[in-house]
Amino acid sequence: MSKVSNSTKNISYIALCTALITVCSWIAVPATVPFTLQTFAVAAAGGLLGAKRGTLSVVIYILLGAIGLPVFASFRSGAAVIFGTTGGYVLGFLFLALISGFAAERFGRKMCVMIPSMLAGVAVCYAFGTAWYVCVYSANTGSVGIMSVLLKCVFPFIIPDIIKITLAALCVKKLSRFVK
Repeated sequence: MSKVSNSTKNISYIALCTALITVCSWIAVPATVPFTLQTFAVAAAGGLLGAKRGTLSVVIYILLGAIGLPVFASFRSGAAVIFGTTGGYVLGFLFLALISGFAAERFGRKMCVMIPSMLAGVAVCYAFGTAWYVCVYSANTGSVGIMSVLLKCVFPFIIPDIIKITLAALCVKKLSRFVK
């Protein structure tokens, strides 16, 4: 395969995964605490494309939102989203893509690899996002307890994220033979 066609293929894969993340951020599943399908798309991008290309698709997604395109949940955009209290969870997607992509490259795209690595990526995303939330909230509003942030921003999403990760791992397993 020529270098040009390989570059074109890489750009296409990255663009498709960026678009998938965007569309999945707009899909809100109603629940007591509504959730989007972003975690599914980010985990799938990392698993399918590997660490470098998967993470790059998330970087592009974040940059598109930063410049004002409504790619974030609820069609929001701008630096206020990224630097707001929940922006750390959006930035935490970088870790999810990186961890799941690294595991896919290093250990393969089997379910027994993808599910634990994606769950580890989500755990790092939660940790980064929670620390970010506490820092931003404390700087702007006053102190906030870790447990109250976890009750609001993490605990309601654990079961939906486990389901999304399982679906993402299944998709990676089925689609990986088509993505080079």
